[in-house]
Amino acid sequence: MMNEKLFFYYTSDLHSHFENWPQMIGFFNQQKRKHDLKEEDYWLMDNGDHVDRFHPIAEGLMGKGNVELMNAAGYDIANLGNNEGITLSGDDLYHLYDDAKFGIACANLNRMEDPQPEWLKPYQVLTSKKGTRIGVLGLTAPFETFYRQIGWGVQSPYDIIDTYLAPLREQVDIVILLSHLGINDDEEIARRYKGIDVIVGGHTHHLFQNGELVEDTLLTASGKHGTHVGEVILEWNPEDRVLENKQAYAISTEHMKKDDEVIQHVQEMRSVAAANLRTPVVTLSKKMKIGWFQETELMQWLTDELKTWTEADISMLNAGVLLDHLSEGPITYEDVHRICPHPMNPCKVELKGDEIMEVIRVAHTKELTEIKLKGFGFRGEVIGKMVFSGIEIMGSTGADGAFHVQRVNIGGRPLQMDETYSFATADTFTFGRLFPEIAYAKNKAYYMPELLRDLLTNALQKFC
Repeated sequence: MMNEKLFFYYTSDLHSHFENWPQMIGFFNQQKRKHDLKEEDYWLMDNGDHVDRFHPIAEGLMGKGNVELMNAAGYDIANLGNNEGITLSGDDLYHLYDDAKFGIACANLNRMEDPQPEWLKPYQVLTSKKGTRIGVLGLTAPFETFYRQIGWGVQSPYDIIDTYLAPLREQVDIVILLSHLGINDDEEIARRYKGIDVIVGGHTHHLFQNGELVEDTLLTASGKHGTHVGEVILEWNPEDRVLENKQAYAISTEHMKKDDEVIQHVQEMRSVAAANLRTPVVTLSKKMKIGWFQETELMQWLTDELKTWTEADISMLNAGVLLDHLSEGPITYEDVHRICPHPMNPCKVELKGDEIMEVIRVAHTKELTEIKLKGFGFRGEVIGKMVFSGIEIMGSTGADGAFHVQRVNIGGRPLQMDETYSFATADTFTFGRLFPEIAYAKNKAYYMPELLRDLLTNALQKFC
């Protein structure tokens, strides 16, 4: 009896970068035609973060445009990433895959109140023409604090593997893990657990061009934004019931031919989404300019609104969150999304006065303002100047051109070093190490599903 070749193609961390979608799907369509001629089995999977609300298609259709494009492409299975999970409202997440023509595999996510969405399954089982069964288990990054805010729960991936792996292994021949956990967890899972044949990785945007073997598990990953697509080839011996060979590749999409029908479909989806975003917000009597390295009126409005909306003592935002000017005349939500596309939420932390002073000092350094931040929800170019509300900062510019903070007043009196204040900012600064005082603050409150652009809309309506 001849060995059976099984082909799996996957995408991961597309983040709604649809400029690469036509060539990705063109490649898949080409591979499908080849496999159909040879009567070979193949499947197409996504490993999460397909949706990213920085793009008008994702924003205007709340992720359902992404699902429609995946339906048209012929996907078989999808996992959820944190961008599907925690940048949508709890209700939008509940209905995200109502019309999906593919199965969902995500074992460690659930709605806190029943009923659960009908589409949400811990794993999917695929069956080849010859009867070989492949179990596909999905896991997503356990951002428990954020999920709780929108009425969802997320469990430890290790607890879930302990629960599902053994019984799944008993009913299938091959196990594939769709892991939106990151490279460190993928490697730890491969070391800790026997019986997972392949781990398709994501979340940390790592790239394995030829796969990596850890213990007996093959790890594969295709980077981000559709610059590569993943291919896994498994060779199953049906007589001895063993997996004799496994290979994985990440293939560059740079020189792939774009599919004209897919290009047209993306354009149609963008038109539909844009129409949904043309809700009037305000009419401006003058042009509102932005500047990444200066305090503009529009940026100050947004920072003031953040302070008011979160009921904080102090607020701070980086001017790099506003990407473009607003013209005089009618402004729509499409305009607001264009200049503030980041899936970033308001956040409030508690800081002592001395911690706030350190944050302010770091915020005024040239090194920080010129950082080209990538990820953590930020979709801009540079951090830019830090803008504050609720405090008065006094200092002087030194011979080195840097601003040196000397005194800070709040409410007309000096900032008290041992007093605790509420400090509002973007959730971005609670993830990285730009401001350790914020990142490691014990008390944090995240506001969801509101994004910074929702507060910008409020500010425009309030101050204009």
